[in-house]
Amino acid sequence: MKLVFASNNKNKIAEIQQQVGSQFQIVSLEDIGCLVDIPETAETIEGNAILKANYVTENYGLPCFADDTGLEIEALNNEPGVYSARYAGEQKNADDNMNLVLQKLASKTNRKAQFKTIIALNINNEQHLFEGIVKGEMTTKKSGSQGFGYDPIFQPEGFSTTFAEMSMEEKSVISHRGIAVQKLINFLSNLD
Repeated sequence: MKLVFASNNKNKIAEIQQQVGSQFQIVSLEDIGCLVDIPETAETIEGNAILKANYVTENYGLPCFADDTGLEIEALNNEPGVYSARYAGEQKNADDNMNLVLQKLASKTNRKAQFKTIIALNINNEQHLFEGIVKGEMTTKKSGSQGFGYDPIFQPEGFSTTFAEMSMEEKSVISHRGIAVQKLINFLSNLD
């Protein structure tokens, strides 16, 4: 089965394709000729995932899923949350975002945080939502070169390494996106 993933983020696409294996072929927005940067104007992570999935369904009529992810840091009133990708500005620079988080947390002792991913799936004229959450804490410095986004400064609960120090396979088993994608795969596997 071919499924559109409403993203052009090659890291995310590779991570999800690796997880779903050969059961489904994941195609990007670029693959279907969608070159629009779909606006993420919702106030919530759920809302942004729904906006992106609906855009593809309404404009291309294809089965599609979209995700949105936010990093929620307890000591920062759950910032950056829905603004995670552009926390330090519209340029969406991961290093700038991480530096801003580290700077804001410099004097804080509470470093608890969680990543939350919501996947919105539009298939067979229905919409389904899948949630993945991983709890952990923010480190005091960047560590590791794998992954993307905030991975070098997020250490999941029960681990002594950051996401950026894990292989894609290790991370996808325990990550927020991995959990949500597994729920998506389980759902798709039971479709007629």
